[in-house]
Amino acid sequence: MNQTKENRIRGWMLSAGAAACLAIGVPVFAQSNGFAKIEDAIRYRQSALYLQNYHLGRLGAMANGRIPFDPKAAVEHAEALAAVSKLPFMAFVDGSDKGNTRAKPEIWTEKDKFDAGAIKMQEEVAKLNAAAKSGNLAQIKSAVGAVGKSCKSCHDDYQRAL
Repeated sequence: MNQTKENRIRGWMLSAGAAACLAIGVPVFAQSNGFAKIEDAIRYRQSALYLQNYHLGRLGAMANGRIPFDPKAAVEHAEALAAVSKLPFMAFVDGSDKGNTRAKPEIWTEKDKFDAGAIKMQEEVAKLNAAAKSGNLAQIKSAVGAVGKSCKSCHDDYQRAL
C-alpha cells in the first residue's frame, strides 16, 4: 500500500472514530452538562484539535505541492475538517486550563474574544469546504491560507509555547 493511501485510510479511521465519539459523546455531554473529569475535557479537545490539524495538514500539503493534488481527497479532508471544527470548543470548560494542556487562562477571561475566533475559524473552514468542492486548486490554496491564519491567530493568543 502506498504512503498516500495509508495516510488517507488512517485519516478516515481517525475521522470515523471522532464521528462515533461525537454521536455517542454529545448526548452524554448534554445529559451530564459537562465532563466527568477535567482531564477528560482536555483529552477530548486535544483529540479534536489533532484531527483538525491532520485534515488541514493534508489540504495544505496539496495546496503547497508537497503531495499531488487529488480533488476527491481534498473534498474528503475538507468535509472531515468541517465536521470536527466545532468539536474542541465544547471542551474548554472551567478549570481545564490546568493539567496536561497548553491552553492559557485567557481563554476563560477573554471568552467572548476566544469564541469569536472559533466562529471565524469555522467560517473559514466552511469556505475551504466550498473551495474543495469546486475542485479549483487556486481557490483551495487561498482558503487553506485563510484557515491557517485564523488558527495561528488563536494559537498566538491562547496557546502556551512548548
